[in-house]
Amino acid sequence: MQLKVNTSNYLEPMKISFITIGKTSFDFVKDACKLYFTRLKFYTKLEELLIDDVKKAGNLSAQQLKTLEGKKILAKISRQDFLVLLDEKGKAFNSVEFANWIEQKQVQGTSNLVFVVGGAFGFSDEVYQRANLQLQLSKMTFSHQIIRAIFAEQLYRAFTIIKGDPYHNS
Repeated sequence: MQLKVNTSNYLEPMKISFITIGKTSFDFVKDACKLYFTRLKFYTKLEELLIDDVKKAGNLSAQQLKTLEGKKILAKISRQDFLVLLDEKGKAFNSVEFANWIEQKQVQGTSNLVFVVGGAFGFSDEVYQRANLQLQLSKMTFSHQIIRAIFAEQLYRAFTIIKGDPYHNS
């Protein structure tokens, strides 16, 4: 007798998109992101999206630059995406709370969780209005390049906590 499994009761795995503005010039950031994003593929679907720097940005005001970057960010997301801005004014979680939050999003059936690192001046008003959550990684300010590596590690840590794998020490 062959056992039939009803797969309609299983949720489609959540996809995570990580959007950044501009390339990083720091090899250690590239290496850290590569390491953690490679490890994350064992836990979730992960997509990295790099938005090219705005051309002739030096000729623009901070507000103009945020507006142009904001249009590029909004073009990369869909209405169904749960948009999280990595922002120094956002909600703070410790690592376990962040893992619990991600797990809650999975249980709720969130199909695509999108995390965005803005440019050097942050986000446009339009991006803030579209966001579902602003997430603070620290009370300290980090460059928009270095925060990529910090976030990649925290995202990996969150999934190891969810799965009970030995990485996070409480």
